[in-house]
Amino acid sequence: MSLEINALSLRLGRNQILDHVDIEVPPGAIVGVLGPNGAGKSSLLKAASGEWTAESGDVVINERPLGAWALIEKARTVGVLPQQSNLEFAFSVTEVVMLGRIPHDSGRARDEAIARDALARVDAQHLAERLFTQLSGGEKQRVQLARILAQVWESSPFGSRYLLLDEPTASFDLAHQQLMIDVMRHFANAGVGVLIVLHDLNLAARLAHTIVMLKAGQIQAMGAPEKVLTPEIIAEVFAVDATVGIHPQSRGPMVIL
Repeated sequence: MSLEINALSLRLGRNQILDHVDIEVPPGAIVGVLGPNGAGKSSLLKAASGEWTAESGDVVINERPLGAWALIEKARTVGVLPQQSNLEFAFSVTEVVMLGRIPHDSGRARDEAIARDALARVDAQHLAERLFTQLSGGEKQRVQLARILAQVWESSPFGSRYLLLDEPTASFDLAHQQLMIDVMRHFANAGVGVLIVLHDLNLAARLAHTIVMLKAGQIQAMGAPEKVLTPEIIAEVFAVDATVGIHPQSRGPMVIL
C-alpha cells in the first residue's frame, strides 16, 4: 500500500513539463518536493491527483491505478490542497470545512465535530463563524487546510490515506509554519502519506523524511534531507551558493544562503 508515481511524463503544448518522474509515498511518510520556479512541482501534484492527464506513466494508489478509482472513493482517501483555492461564495468558515465531509456518510453531528476539531488543529477555531471571503490570505489557507484534513480525518475503507499539498505555508507566519510541521507529523504518525511541495529548504529539512529535488521536470536528487541538501546539489538545482551546517536542535541539515 502506497501512492506510487511511475515514470510520469507530462507535456503541455510543446513544453515537456515532467519527464519520467518516479516517486513513492508510503503510508506515514512525508515526501517534500523542492525546486526552482518552473521545475514542474505544481504540475506534478496536478498529475498525481488526476486533475491533469499524464502523457505517459501512471499513478497507483493502494495498488489500484488512478483511473480505476471512483470519485467518491478517491475523495475519501486523498485530500488535495492546491496552491490557490478560489472560493468567492459567502460561505462561513465552518461551511467551507464541512465541504471536506461531503464524501462521507457519517451524519451531521459527527461531521460538525470533525470540522470543529480540524479548525482547532490549524488554530482557526476562532474563525468558525466568519465569512471565508473576509479572511486574510493566511487565514484562508489555514481554513482550506482544515477542509482537507476533515476530508481524510478518519480511516478510509479503501486503504491508506494521503495528503497532496502545494506550498501550503507560502502565506503563513512563522508560528503557523511551525504549526504546519506539527500537523503534518501528527497525520503522518497516524499513517497518512504526505506529498508536499515546499519552497523553503530549511522547512523541508525539518519536515520531510524524503526530499525530491526537481529541475526542468526531472528529478535531480532524491533521498533523506542530509543526503540531498548539500552545497553541490543546491548549486546544481537552484544555481546559488549555499553553506550547509547542522541545526542545533533537530541535528538535521541547516541551509545558509
